[in-house]
Amino acid sequence: MALEYCYPLKEGEVLNHEHPEWPLFEVTIHGSDKERVKLSKRLVCAVKHLPLRLSIKYEKNAEKSIEIGVAKDPTLEYEGVFIAEGLVPAEELTETFENLLKKCSEDKA
Repeated sequence: MALEYCYPLKEGEVLNHEHPEWPLFEVTIHGSDKERVKLSKRLVCAVKHLPLRLSIKYEKNAEKSIEIGVAKDPTLEYEGVFIAEGLVPAEELTETFENLLKKCSEDKA
């Protein structure tokens, strides 16, 4: 699959799967169909150049999302924490994942 362009990941698909040595970030996107796709596409654009693998789960059950505290459409969740709420800029997503990578490296040291 070519990474020259941005596309929404399918559920279970792994971005940068050809690099098993890179850390895997499994995230969940909560929200309506249209907004989930927009955020997924933006997320791929934002992180495809980083040394990480990404897998996305799509939460389509609004009641379940609301029960855990989701308030904006879409919301990006990682390890039980909402790391982006609303359709945030790609630059913000890049920065968020750069910080997660840095923390991952520090935890290994």
